[in-house]
Amino acid sequence: MKKRTKRIVYVLVSVLILFCAVSVFGGFFLLNYALSPSSEEKDFRGHALSGSWSYMYEEYPFLKSWVDSLKVRGSLRDTFILSEDGVRLHALYAFSPEKTRRTAVIVHGYTDNAVRMLMIGYMYHHDLRYNILLPDLRYAGESGGDHIQMGWLDRLDVLRWMEAANTLFGGSTEMVVHGISMGAATVMMVSGEPQPDYVRCYVEDCGYSSVYAQFRKELQEQFGLPSFPFLDVASCLCKIRYGWSFQEASAVSQVRQCFLPMFFIHGSSDDYVPVRTGT
Repeated sequence: MKKRTKRIVYVLVSVLILFCAVSVFGGFFLLNYALSPSSEEKDFRGHALSGSWSYMYEEYPFLKSWVDSLKVRGSLRDTFILSEDGVRLHALYAFSPEKTRRTAVIVHGYTDNAVRMLMIGYMYHHDLRYNILLPDLRYAGESGGDHIQMGWLDRLDVLRWMEAANTLFGGSTEMVVHGISMGAATVMMVSGEPQPDYVRCYVEDCGYSSVYAQFRKELQEQFGLPSFPFLDVASCLCKIRYGWSFQEASAVSQVRQCFLPMFFIHGSSDDYVPVRTGT
């Protein structure tokens, strides 16, 4: 009887150790897969920006003549700021053709960059005659950073960009902050922070409700795996490595603290951020 009990204990301990090992390995894999994709797999890091320009001109042919005219006049410019933790961040910006206080800060999505938001920049600048600023979030475009922050810590960087844009465009702007996909989630996360008096409204297009909900959907669809234990382990590892967890990164929680107008856009054809995992 004692031998049988020992054998059962041995098997249970072995299964537990194996479970923990697989969970940790899976968590590390998911964390790196989601937040640190290689530049060879994703067209969003520095040397791949030429591909972003080519893609945008192919998808939105009207952009080329507009961008060319801005470049000829020296109107489409680069600017850089340092984050609070010393990371160099980049943005594109352009003054409106006519002097105006109206300004749009435009935030890109997952594995995208500022260039790949120029179709929205065109709408605000060319059609609506706004000043525009398009930041590269961390680990995108010409900005530094060692991982994609999924909007959560990006909200602090975007607040700094909003301040920079207000100063750049005259110091008394009337600002809209517009984001798509992960950029929309970022915008919602920004909206829950104390707001500068120059911000007038937000536009979120197809943002997710939380990082955990979005990753849970991707884990099930791409790998056929349940969220527990892999996603929970990855979230804990993210907290240890980067200082934030998937659970705390909630757009919905932040929107509850927003008292400014927000325009929500989301369609049933969106299969990357379905309405059920969106807002």
